[in-house]
Amino acid sequence: MKLYLIIASLLLASFSYAQEASTNSKPKIWSLDDCIEYALENNVTVKDASLNTSISEVDYSKAKSSRLPNLFGSVSQNFSSGNTIDPITSDYVTDQINSTNVGINSSMTLFQGNQINNQIKQNKLLLEQSVFQEEVEKNNIVLNLLETYLQTLYSKESISIAENNLIASEKEVLRAKSRLDAGSIALNDYTEAQSQAATNKYNVISAKSNYQQYIIALKQLLELPPTEDLEIETINENMDLVNLELDKTTIYNNALNYLPEMSVSKLSIESNEKELDIAKGAYLPTLSLVGSLGSGYTSISDSSFSDQFNFNFNQKIGLSLSIPIFNRNQTKAAVKTASINIEKAQIQKQSTEKEIYKKVETAYQNALSSQEQVIASKASKEAAAQSYKLAQKKYELGDLSTTDLVISQNTYTNAQQNYLQAKYLNILYHQLLQFYQGNDIKL
Repeated sequence: MKLYLIIASLLLASFSYAQEASTNSKPKIWSLDDCIEYALENNVTVKDASLNTSISEVDYSKAKSSRLPNLFGSVSQNFSSGNTIDPITSDYVTDQINSTNVGINSSMTLFQGNQINNQIKQNKLLLEQSVFQEEVEKNNIVLNLLETYLQTLYSKESISIAENNLIASEKEVLRAKSRLDAGSIALNDYTEAQSQAATNKYNVISAKSNYQQYIIALKQLLELPPTEDLEIETINENMDLVNLELDKTTIYNNALNYLPEMSVSKLSIESNEKELDIAKGAYLPTLSLVGSLGSGYTSISDSSFSDQFNFNFNQKIGLSLSIPIFNRNQTKAAVKTASINIEKAQIQKQSTEKEIYKKVETAYQNALSSQEQVIASKASKEAAAQSYKLAQKKYELGDLSTTDLVISQNTYTNAQQNYLQAKYLNILYHQLLQFYQGNDIKL
């Protein structure tokens, strides 16, 4: 009996501990830094870019190996009958012949219009370009995370605004009901209060739905499973406004020196220039060193198999020169194509510079605008809050209609939303300007 009691006590203690641990465990709160670090390791777009870099590394290694000699082995067994030439002795005979040939062949390119060296240099440039392109993809993920993270925070605060409005409107419905029962207001005033409460309830549902949509977008960027909970960290409410100490020209120049898109464009030009050198190299002759080792056996000889292999052993070494004379204008076309691709790469570089300038200019102007909007919307929100409080007091005293109260509440709600939007836009554009200059994103 005592043993049963001990076992029951242990089971109860274990259950209580597990329940307590489950109650105390809280989901992880993700900061923006956490999201960025996790996404850079797990996002499929970043992984794909990393694999492209690995392929470029393989291509670069393969290009360097083209300087080495090749080596091939060959073995053949032949049977012939009648008038034929012995493949081993080269005698003209009329007989049945069984012959065996074994050989090793090798060749190494000594000169090929400098194409091998230029190919190696081009593959090195392409490898560097892949590394910078991987950085471009990482930056895109970081910027997408920043925008989605701030949108998620904005939608989360919008839920609080909508819920507070719903609570206030539900209280106003109760007051309106009391005043209707007392005969101090008409039925349409009461129904208008009910309508406003229903509208605010819809706004709460809509705000929560928007928040969940942004959570889904964050999970996709992080490559998290749909079933995993995701809670993000709020930011400092007293964050300073944007302080634009630098002019946009300085920010633009810093962006040109920092952003990997410019390095990708420059390396693309250099890579196409090497492609032109490779194409021109086809006009020049190719000099190769060739060599072989071989031996064989023939059945018409009276010597044994091993003796014939010793007797017939041969070695060859020589030089081979291939001179291009006419290849149906293939080299000429390749040179023209390479020249055109250089011009295209130069145009792409100009387009990249314009795109970076557009991003910097847009972020700079929006930062200035949002900074002023934060100041104006904050003042508007505070004034609307005071006006709404006064309207509520008047409504309680019966000095204000339900319609005017609803108008005052909606004005206050709009002022709150405007301030919220201006605040997060101000943060977003400030962080973009910091990012374009190579500074860390800090929330």
